[in-house]
Amino acid sequence: MPAIECRNLTKYYGDVRGIEDVSFTVKDGEVFGFLGPNGAGKTTAIRTLLGFLSPTSGGGALLGHDVTDPAASRRARERTGFLPGDPGLDRDRTAAAFLDHQAALRGESSRDALVDRFGLDESRRIADLSRGNRQKVALVAAFMHDPDLLLLDEPTSGLDPLLQEEFAALVRERVDDGASVLLSSHVLGEVAALCDRVGVLRQGHLVAVESVSDLRSRGGKQVRVRVAEDVDRADFELRGIMNLRVGETVSFTWTGEYDALIDLLSGYSVLDLDVVDAPLEEAFMTFYDGDVPGPTGSGGTPRGDRAARDGDEQRDATASSGGESR
Repeated sequence: MPAIECRNLTKYYGDVRGIEDVSFTVKDGEVFGFLGPNGAGKTTAIRTLLGFLSPTSGGGALLGHDVTDPAASRRARERTGFLPGDPGLDRDRTAAAFLDHQAALRGESSRDALVDRFGLDESRRIADLSRGNRQKVALVAAFMHDPDLLLLDEPTSGLDPLLQEEFAALVRERVDDGASVLLSSHVLGEVAALCDRVGVLRQGHLVAVESVSDLRSRGGKQVRVRVAEDVDRADFELRGIMNLRVGETVSFTWTGEYDALIDLLSGYSVLDLDVVDAPLEEAFMTFYDGDVPGPTGSGGTPRGDRAARDGDEQRDATASSGGESR
Protein backbone atom coordinates (compact mmCIF):
# COMPACT_ATOMS: atom_id res chain seq x y z
CA MET A 1 0.00 0.00 0.00
CA PRO A 2 1.45 3.42 -0.95
CA ALA A 3 1.99 5.88 1.89
CA ILE A 4 0.34 8.62 -0.21
CA GLU A 5 -2.00 8.35 -3.16
CA CYS A 6 -2.98 11.57 -4.90
CA ARG A 7 -5.64 10.98 -7.57
CA ASN A 8 -6.54 13.78 -9.98
CA LEU A 9 -6.57 16.17 -7.05
CA THR A 10 -7.96 19.62 -7.86
CA LYS A 11 -8.49 22.61 -5.60
CA TYR A 12 -9.89 25.97 -6.68
CA TYR A 13 -10.41 28.98 -4.42
CA GLY A 14 -13.47 30.32 -6.19
CA ASP A 15 -12.15 31.07 -9.68
CA VAL A 16 -8.52 30.92 -8.53
CA ARG A 17 -6.65 27.69 -9.25
CA GLY A 18 -4.57 26.16 -6.49
CA ILE A 19 -3.87 22.77 -8.08
CA GLU A 20 -5.47 20.92 -10.96
CA ASP A 21 -5.57 17.22 -11.82
CA VAL A 22 -2.53 16.32 -9.69
CA SER A 23 -1.78 12.58 -9.47
CA PHE A 24 1.20 10.84 -7.86
CA THR A 25 2.05 8.21 -5.26
CA VAL A 26 4.63 8.06 -2.50
CA LYS A 27 5.77 4.51 -1.96
CA ASP A 28 6.05 2.96 1.46
CA GLY A 29 9.51 3.80 2.82
CA GLU A 30 10.23 6.42 0.15
CA VAL A 31 11.41 10.02 0.44
CA PHE A 32 9.55 11.93 -2.26
CA GLY A 33 10.62 15.47 -3.13
CA PHE A 34 7.94 18.03 -3.95
CA LEU A 35 9.42 20.85 -6.01
CA GLY A 36 8.16 24.11 -7.45
CA PRO A 37 8.46 27.86 -6.90
CA ASN A 38 6.22 29.83 -4.57
CA GLY A 39 2.70 29.75 -5.95
CA ALA A 40 3.11 26.46 -7.83
CA GLY A 41 0.58 24.73 -5.57
CA LYS A 42 2.75 22.66 -3.20
CA THR A 43 1.17 23.98 -0.01
CA THR A 44 -2.34 23.63 -1.43
CA ALA A 45 -1.64 19.99 -2.36
CA ILE A 46 -0.22 19.18 1.08
CA ARG A 47 -3.06 20.85 2.98
CA THR A 48 -5.68 19.14 0.83
CA LEU A 49 -4.06 15.74 1.36
CA LEU A 50 -4.11 16.39 5.11
CA GLY A 51 -7.80 17.19 5.05
CA PHE A 52 -7.36 20.84 6.02
CA LEU A 53 -8.89 21.84 2.67
CA SER A 54 -11.72 20.13 0.80
CA PRO A 55 -10.81 19.26 -2.79
CA THR A 56 -12.84 20.72 -5.63
CA SER A 57 -12.55 17.32 -7.32
CA GLY A 58 -10.41 14.23 -7.19
CA GLY A 59 -9.16 12.57 -4.05
CA GLY A 60 -6.42 10.61 -2.40
CA ALA A 61 -5.33 8.60 0.58
CA LEU A 62 -2.80 8.88 3.39
CA LEU A 63 -1.68 5.55 4.83
CA GLY A 64 -4.71 3.96 3.19
CA HIS A 65 -7.21 6.45 4.67
CA ASP A 66 -9.46 8.44 2.34
CA VAL A 67 -8.51 12.12 2.62
CA THR A 68 -12.04 13.23 1.68
CA ASP A 69 -13.59 11.36 4.63
CA PRO A 70 -13.20 13.51 7.78
CA ALA A 71 -13.09 10.55 10.18
CA ALA A 72 -10.61 8.63 8.04
CA SER A 73 -8.49 11.76 7.59
CA ARG A 74 -8.27 12.20 11.37
CA ARG A 75 -7.09 8.61 11.75
CA ALA A 76 -4.40 9.23 9.13
CA ARG A 77 -3.21 12.39 10.91
CA GLU A 78 -2.73 10.42 14.14
CA ARG A 79 0.08 8.56 12.35
CA THR A 80 1.37 11.58 10.40
CA GLY A 81 3.88 14.28 11.27
CA PHE A 82 3.28 17.64 9.61
CA LEU A 83 5.65 20.58 9.45
CA PRO A 84 4.09 23.60 7.68
CA GLY A 85 6.25 26.02 5.77
CA ASP A 86 5.47 28.82 8.19
CA PRO A 87 4.62 27.17 11.52
CA GLY A 88 2.07 29.24 13.42
CA LEU A 89 3.33 28.58 16.93
CA ASP A 90 1.61 30.15 19.93
CA ARG A 91 4.12 32.88 20.74
CA ASP A 92 2.85 33.42 24.29
CA ARG A 93 3.52 29.83 25.34
CA THR A 94 6.84 28.32 26.26
CA ALA A 95 8.22 25.69 23.93
CA ALA A 96 7.47 23.11 26.66
CA ALA A 97 3.81 24.16 26.90
CA PHE A 98 3.38 24.00 23.14
CA LEU A 99 4.96 20.55 22.95
CA ASP A 100 2.86 19.38 25.92
CA HIS A 101 -0.25 20.33 23.93
CA GLN A 102 0.99 18.46 20.86
CA ALA A 103 1.90 15.44 23.01
CA ALA A 104 -1.66 15.28 24.33
CA LEU A 105 -2.87 15.03 20.71
CA ARG A 106 -0.28 12.63 19.31
CA GLY A 107 2.11 11.25 21.90
CA GLU A 108 5.73 12.05 22.67
CA SER A 109 7.74 8.85 22.63
CA SER A 110 10.81 10.53 21.13
CA ARG A 111 10.39 14.03 22.56
CA ASP A 112 13.25 14.04 25.07
CA ALA A 113 15.72 12.55 22.59
CA LEU A 114 14.78 15.11 19.93
CA VAL A 115 14.98 18.05 22.35
CA ASP A 116 18.50 16.97 23.28
CA ARG A 117 19.46 16.27 19.70
CA PHE A 118 18.46 19.73 18.45
CA GLY A 119 19.63 21.56 21.58
CA LEU A 120 16.20 23.07 22.26
CA ASP A 121 15.61 25.10 25.44
CA GLU A 122 11.99 24.23 26.23
CA SER A 123 11.77 26.74 29.07
CA ARG A 124 11.85 29.80 26.82
CA ARG A 125 8.80 31.59 25.48
CA ILE A 126 8.32 31.01 21.75
CA ALA A 127 8.11 34.76 21.13
CA ASP A 128 11.66 35.09 22.50
CA LEU A 129 13.13 32.40 20.26
CA SER A 130 15.09 33.03 17.07
CA ARG A 131 13.75 31.82 13.71
CA GLY A 132 16.00 28.78 13.88
CA ASN A 133 14.93 27.85 17.41
CA ARG A 134 11.25 28.18 16.49
CA GLN A 135 11.96 25.78 13.63
CA LYS A 136 13.44 23.34 16.15
CA VAL A 137 10.18 23.44 18.13
CA ALA A 138 8.20 22.66 14.98
CA LEU A 139 10.55 19.82 14.03
CA VAL A 140 10.29 18.21 17.46
CA ALA A 141 6.50 18.50 17.26
CA ALA A 142 6.44 16.84 13.83
CA PHE A 143 8.72 13.92 14.75
CA MET A 144 8.19 13.25 18.45
CA HIS A 145 5.31 10.75 18.13
CA ASP A 146 7.32 8.55 15.73
CA PRO A 147 4.88 8.94 12.81
CA ASP A 148 4.64 6.49 9.93
CA LEU A 149 4.38 9.37 7.46
CA LEU A 150 5.98 12.82 7.46
CA LEU A 151 4.86 15.78 5.35
CA LEU A 152 7.57 18.42 5.63
CA ASP A 153 7.30 21.86 4.02
CA GLU A 154 10.66 23.71 3.97
CA PRO A 155 11.86 21.79 7.05
CA THR A 156 15.36 23.30 7.33
CA SER A 157 14.31 26.94 6.99
CA GLY A 158 16.29 28.96 9.54
CA LEU A 159 18.54 26.08 10.61
CA ASP A 160 22.31 26.44 10.55
CA PRO A 161 24.35 23.98 8.42
CA LEU A 162 25.14 21.66 11.34
CA LEU A 163 21.47 21.33 12.24
CA GLN A 164 20.58 20.81 8.59
CA GLU A 165 22.91 17.83 8.63
CA GLU A 166 21.30 16.62 11.86
CA PHE A 167 17.89 16.90 10.25
CA ALA A 168 19.04 14.89 7.22
CA ALA A 169 20.40 12.17 9.51
CA LEU A 170 17.10 12.09 11.39
CA VAL A 171 15.11 11.64 8.17
CA ARG A 172 17.36 8.78 7.07
CA GLU A 173 16.95 7.09 10.46
CA ARG A 174 13.17 7.36 10.36
CA VAL A 175 13.05 5.98 6.83
CA ASP A 176 15.29 3.09 7.90
CA ASP A 177 12.69 2.43 10.62
CA GLY A 178 9.93 2.27 8.01
CA ALA A 179 8.59 5.82 7.73
CA SER A 180 7.72 7.56 4.45
CA VAL A 181 8.37 11.23 3.70
CA LEU A 182 6.97 13.93 1.43
CA LEU A 183 9.59 16.69 1.42
CA SER A 184 8.85 20.11 -0.08
CA SER A 185 12.01 22.18 -0.25
CA HIS A 186 13.70 25.00 -2.15
CA VAL A 187 17.11 23.62 -1.05
CA LEU A 188 17.81 21.41 -4.03
CA GLY A 189 21.00 20.03 -2.53
CA GLU A 190 18.85 18.73 0.32
CA VAL A 191 16.47 17.15 -2.18
CA ALA A 192 19.35 15.49 -4.06
CA ALA A 193 20.80 14.09 -0.82
CA LEU A 194 17.56 12.75 0.67
CA CYS A 195 14.99 12.01 -2.03
CA ASP A 196 14.43 8.91 -4.12
CA ARG A 197 12.06 10.58 -6.59
CA VAL A 198 10.71 14.08 -7.13
CA GLY A 199 7.51 15.60 -8.42
CA VAL A 200 7.70 19.01 -10.09
CA LEU A 201 4.74 21.41 -9.91
CA ARG A 202 4.26 24.31 -12.29
CA GLN A 203 1.25 26.63 -12.22
CA GLY A 204 -0.78 24.11 -10.22
CA HIS A 205 -0.03 21.17 -12.54
CA LEU A 206 2.32 18.26 -11.93
CA VAL A 207 4.65 18.40 -14.93
CA ALA A 208 7.02 15.56 -14.05
CA VAL A 209 7.69 12.72 -11.64
CA GLU A 210 11.27 11.48 -11.96
CA SER A 211 14.13 9.91 -10.07
CA VAL A 212 16.68 12.40 -8.80
CA SER A 213 19.26 11.00 -11.24
CA ASP A 214 16.89 11.48 -14.18
CA LEU A 215 16.12 15.01 -13.05
CA ARG A 216 19.81 15.82 -12.75
CA SER A 217 20.42 14.60 -16.30
CA ARG A 218 18.07 17.32 -17.57
CA GLY A 219 20.53 19.94 -16.39
CA GLY A 220 23.21 18.78 -18.78
CA LYS A 221 26.89 19.31 -18.10
CA GLN A 222 28.96 22.21 -16.86
CA VAL A 223 31.81 22.80 -19.30
CA ARG A 224 34.98 24.82 -18.67
CA VAL A 225 37.39 25.05 -21.57
CA ARG A 226 40.62 26.98 -22.15
CA VAL A 227 41.82 27.39 -25.72
CA ALA A 228 44.90 28.81 -27.40
CA GLU A 229 43.05 31.22 -29.67
CA ASP A 230 40.99 34.32 -28.97
CA VAL A 231 37.38 33.27 -28.52
CA ASP A 232 34.59 34.65 -30.68
CA ARG A 233 31.59 34.75 -28.36
CA ALA A 234 29.24 34.32 -31.31
CA ASP A 235 30.70 30.84 -31.91
CA PHE A 236 29.28 29.73 -28.56
CA GLU A 237 25.88 31.38 -28.78
CA LEU A 238 24.22 28.17 -29.91
CA ARG A 239 21.16 26.15 -29.00
CA GLY A 240 22.11 23.86 -26.13
CA ILE A 241 24.39 26.41 -24.42
CA MET A 242 23.21 28.26 -21.32
CA ASN A 243 24.95 30.50 -18.76
CA LEU A 244 27.75 31.39 -21.17
CA ARG A 245 30.76 33.23 -19.75
CA VAL A 246 33.65 34.17 -22.01
CA GLY A 247 37.02 35.16 -20.61
CA GLU A 248 40.40 33.52 -20.23
CA THR A 249 38.35 30.38 -19.66
CA VAL A 250 35.05 29.81 -21.44
CA SER A 251 32.37 28.27 -19.23
CA PHE A 252 28.80 27.27 -19.97
CA THR A 253 26.11 24.69 -19.32
CA TRP A 254 25.72 22.24 -22.20
CA THR A 255 22.34 20.54 -22.75
CA GLY A 256 22.85 19.33 -26.33
CA GLU A 257 24.33 16.23 -27.90
CA TYR A 258 28.00 15.46 -27.28
CA ASP A 259 28.79 15.24 -31.00
CA ALA A 260 27.70 18.87 -31.43
CA LEU A 261 29.92 19.91 -28.51
CA ILE A 262 32.90 18.12 -30.05
CA ASP A 263 32.23 19.80 -33.40
CA LEU A 264 32.14 23.18 -31.67
CA LEU A 265 35.44 22.68 -29.84
CA SER A 266 37.18 21.19 -32.89
CA GLY A 267 37.52 24.71 -34.27
CA TYR A 268 39.90 25.61 -31.42
CA SER A 269 43.15 24.30 -29.96
CA VAL A 270 41.94 23.03 -26.60
CA LEU A 271 44.47 23.49 -23.78
CA ASP A 272 42.27 22.38 -20.89
CA LEU A 273 38.77 20.89 -20.66
CA ASP A 274 36.62 20.06 -17.65
CA VAL A 275 33.12 18.56 -17.99
CA VAL A 276 31.03 17.77 -14.87
CA ASP A 277 27.36 17.30 -13.99
CA ALA A 278 25.43 20.55 -13.75
CA PRO A 279 23.91 21.44 -10.36
CA LEU A 280 20.40 20.16 -9.67
CA GLU A 281 19.19 23.76 -9.72
CA GLU A 282 19.82 23.98 -13.45
CA ALA A 283 17.95 20.75 -14.10
CA PHE A 284 15.01 22.05 -12.09
CA MET A 285 14.94 25.31 -14.03
CA THR A 286 14.40 23.49 -17.32
CA PHE A 287 10.78 23.20 -16.23
CA TYR A 288 10.45 26.97 -15.96
CA ASP A 289 12.45 28.50 -18.80
CA GLY A 290 10.27 27.20 -21.63
CA ASP A 291 12.46 24.23 -22.59
CA VAL A 292 9.96 21.74 -21.19
CA PRO A 293 6.37 22.62 -22.12
CA GLY A 294 3.75 21.91 -19.48
CA PRO A 295 -0.02 21.59 -19.56
CA THR A 296 -0.50 25.33 -19.11
CA GLY A 297 2.00 26.63 -21.66
CA SER A 298 4.62 29.22 -20.72
CA GLY A 299 6.45 29.37 -17.41
CA GLY A 300 6.16 31.87 -14.62
CA THR A 301 3.75 32.30 -11.73
CA PRO A 302 0.33 33.61 -12.69
CA ARG A 303 -1.59 35.99 -10.51
CA GLY A 304 -4.11 33.33 -9.54
CA ASP A 305 -1.46 30.98 -8.19
CA ARG A 306 0.10 33.80 -6.17
CA ALA A 307 -3.29 34.56 -4.68
CA ALA A 308 -3.77 30.92 -3.75
CA ARG A 309 -0.36 30.86 -2.09
CA ASP A 310 -1.17 34.03 -0.15
CA GLY A 311 -4.38 32.42 1.05
CA ASP A 312 -2.50 29.32 2.17
CA GLU A 313 -0.05 31.39 4.19
CA GLN A 314 -2.90 33.17 5.98
CA ARG A 315 -4.49 29.80 6.81
CA ASP A 316 -1.22 28.50 8.28
CA ALA A 317 -1.61 30.70 11.37
CA THR A 318 -2.03 27.73 13.71
CA ALA A 319 -0.33 25.00 11.67
CA SER A 320 1.65 22.39 13.60
CA SER A 321 2.29 18.68 13.54
CA GLY A 322 -1.16 18.13 14.98
CA GLY A 323 -3.14 20.66 13.00
CA GLU A 324 -6.34 19.70 14.87
CA SER A 325 -7.30 23.34 15.38
CA ARG A 326 -8.40 23.52 11.75
